[in-house]
Amino acid sequence: MSAPTTAQWLRAAADQIAVGSTRLATDRARRTIQWLRRSIRRARAWVGEASGFDKALRLALLAAGVWILRKVGVRLGGWAYGRIESGAWWWLLTACTVVWTVAAYRAGRADWTPKQPQLEPADAAPDEEPPAEGEQPQPAVEQAPAGPPPVSPVALVAAVRDIGTPHAQLKPLADHLGTTTDAVRAAARRMGWAVKDVRMAGRSASAGLRWDEVPSPPPADPFPGVVGAGQPADDNDDDTDEEGPEKGVRVVRTDGGLIVYDLADTHRRRGTVRA
Repeated sequence: MSAPTTAQWLRAAADQIAVGSTRLATDRARRTIQWLRRSIRRARAWVGEASGFDKALRLALLAAGVWILRKVGVRLGGWAYGRIESGAWWWLLTACTVVWTVAAYRAGRADWTPKQPQLEPADAAPDEEPPAEGEQPQPAVEQAPAGPPPVSPVALVAAVRDIGTPHAQLKPLADHLGTTTDAVRAAARRMGWAVKDVRMAGRSASAGLRWDEVPSPPPADPFPGVVGAGQPADDNDDDTDEEGPEKGVRVVRTDGGLIVYDLADTHRRRGTVRA
């Protein structure tokens, strides 16, 4: 087999550069779209953390940033185009052409693959082997959704009591509990605690929880072992609760404020029979 001639090599190289240029343009466009999506997602999350005046302020800052970038981009683009059209930046065009030609030639090879974005550990799925012949496929095991653990009612009430002045906003509560604002909002929703715009010392109005609206679950029976006259008494000396400790909190309102009890720590005692 004879070696290719110079003309054949140049024709093959030109075809490879053309294919590589298409691949590079597609890859750069895909990366640009992914970057824009990530930026939009982060901006929406940043705005969604606030409410009321803070949310309006963040929206105004984003709008001002987009307007400034547009103005600066148009000015810089026009100035750069004028420099290139006048021939003052001929060296820049030459360098860009050489770099693009080399990159396109390498991308035009048959074994070229674009760089894949690095996945988070939670997004990377393990490789699964197909089942052998005659073997029943194993049912898929449901995995717990990724995210912070749920906030317990006791921890939420205690956090509002500790950092509230007297009310507490969602962002300081999430920082105090080491979780996210969505987890705090979900815990409050499960308790029936309405999320409203509240104020804290040194902060403007934002979404949070009012201390004077802390929900009060129905109190447990304070004397479960007391029996009335004429009823048979329980001679069982075992004072343990067969159903186990209760869950939740009990809030008692007094003249001096609110008292929070953890029902899991409540120990029931047997009463005596009174005639």
